Amino acid sequence: MTNEHPYPPAFRSGDLVSVSGRLGVTETGELVPGGFDAECPRAFANLDSALLSVGAGRADVVKVVVYLTDIADRDGLNRVYEEFFAEPRPARTCVGVASLPYGGAVEVEALARVRDV
Repeated sequence: MTNEHPYPPAFRSGDLVSVSGRLGVTETGELVPGGFDAECPRAFANLDSALLSVGAGRADVVKVVVYLTDIADRDGLNRVYEEFFAEPRPARTCVGVASLPYGGAVEVEALARVRDV
């Protein structure tokens, strides 16, 4: 995904990784068509890409914050979350918001700790 913003998709400092909010957008920055049901899996795929870009992975994530423009989408979010993360899943906060950039339905950010093996 291109990054035309004044911040990186993810930032690593030692073993700590902070992932900036990821939307359900394509590599060219356009929202995937189909609303929440299409955007949510794509937002998590974009989270995955951001983690990998700094040497982290899903298993390193310890906290996720999800922003939804329609809190009724929480059940759909739970399904995607369960598919994306293996047990034990990271802690999560879900927040209902009035709007998101580009008219998105969902945005995901994460905090991870990379443990060297």
